[in-house]
Amino acid sequence: MSAAELDRVVGLLVRQVGHWEQPRWSAPAAGGNVARGDLVHKLVQELANLAADAAGEPRREVPRLGSDLVLPDQLRVVAADLVAAGAPEPVLAEATAAVAATRVAL
Repeated sequence: MSAAELDRVVGLLVRQVGHWEQPRWSAPAAGGNVARGDLVHKLVQELANLAADAAGEPRREVPRLGSDLVLPDQLRVVAADLVAAGAPEPVLAEATAAVAATRVAL
């Protein structure tokens, strides 16, 4: 997997959810009892952890801001951080798979 593939799947997810209003974010994700916003925030945190590891920096908690409407922007930022950190192909593949799995779960 490449940075271009990660960017592509992140773009797909952002287009899927970027227009959602808060009630849609609060609804449960498919087949579970986790809110969609919680699921996407978990993905954002996973990508942030991968970026920190790739950069050799400590992991930091990604803040859960007051509105889930900012989650698509947070996702774009952490995905860009992961690429900028020079993550190797296997890490980019892991991130791409996580984004794709989240899309399906939403």
